[in-house]
Amino acid sequence: MNNPIKLFIVDDEAPARARLRGLLDDCRESLPNVLIGEAGSSQEALQASALHEADVVLLDIDMPGADGLHCARELARRAKPPALIFVTAHNEYALPAFDVGAVDYLLKPVRMMRLEASLRRVFRPGRESGAGPGLMASSPSGYLTVNDRGRVLRVPVEEVLYLRAELKYVTLRTREREYVLTESLNQLEREFSQSFMRIHRNCLVNRRHLMGFELGHEQDDERWVAVLHDWPERLPVSRRQTHVVTAYRQG
Repeated sequence: MNNPIKLFIVDDEAPARARLRGLLDDCRESLPNVLIGEAGSSQEALQASALHEADVVLLDIDMPGADGLHCARELARRAKPPALIFVTAHNEYALPAFDVGAVDYLLKPVRMMRLEASLRRVFRPGRESGAGPGLMASSPSGYLTVNDRGRVLRVPVEEVLYLRAELKYVTLRTREREYVLTESLNQLEREFSQSFMRIHRNCLVNRRHLMGFELGHEQDDERWVAVLHDWPERLPVSRRQTHVVTAYRQG
């Protein structure tokens, strides 16, 4: 990453802005960045000329006057809007934040590693020297929102291998790790019916990663299992759902 990422901070609390400045300083060696401005309110931020040059805005939500969501909506109207990372003490605004195009949603107090990981999501891998930041494209309906150790993340649907109900929760599995969701499997199936196929009463598999089905053997009993691309785990197909194997064969 040859060009430093240009950041602008918006937070009504001076200590909060100071903490973010310190975190940006701490990660500057591994993630080149430059702070081009800061503001104590949405109104002040929107009037700042430096904000037009920002690649990323670190934005609080609960501020006097116009809140951070208002600021985000105004920025979205610009010809070249910056990427938005909300940094807030309130977790209840996550969905509205993502609806206005947030890249990430961090809960205070923020740690350097979490902030750095969020900033790295703004850039496309392997961008060329001299090029500007490659902002990640997102679709409001193309992700699932998860809570992860103090921050709220959105996981792109295309990265999800499967969703599996376990006790009171649903586990979301990507190639890197697992997350826990609070929505029911039935609710997720209704919302993402185009992306996921039910193969068991407790499992939805992502059609994008499904390579096919094969017969497995369990205690002298043959059962169909779903096979995913480049994934060692085999997912059982219940007898009630064997019709999906037939449908898959027929194309």
